[in-house]
Amino acid sequence: MDGLNPQNSAPASPPDSPANAPVSGATPPAAGGLTEEQIWVVLRECYDPEIPVNIVDLGLVYDVAIAGNRVDVKMTLTAPGCHLGGMIAGDVQNKLMALDGVVEANVELVWDPPWHQSMITAEGRKALGME
Repeated sequence: MDGLNPQNSAPASPPDSPANAPVSGATPPAAGGLTEEQIWVVLRECYDPEIPVNIVDLGLVYDVAIAGNRVDVKMTLTAPGCHLGGMIAGDVQNKLMALDGVVEANVELVWDPPWHQSMITAEGRKALGME
């Protein structure tokens, strides 16, 4: 799963958005019982310390993949020169590793597509006073 929409290169929506809502009502668990929903919940607990909105609602997470007991996350930052990138990625990795069943968590910072304010969710825009 690459998480990017090839039609407009926008990041994938989190599972609770209509675009990714599972037909059966729940994503089937991966080996070890991990679900993608569990991963998205943990990602919503991660923040850029300079912005009071979680990384999911900021539109920074582009992809989540579960392979057995390994979780791979592709994410970006609001700016390539962000001096907090390593800290944010480390926080994501630590929170993922705390999940039962996760033995390995890889967080890859990517820059394509470049992040833009239009990637912020409605919840994020509301929290930032943009709506």
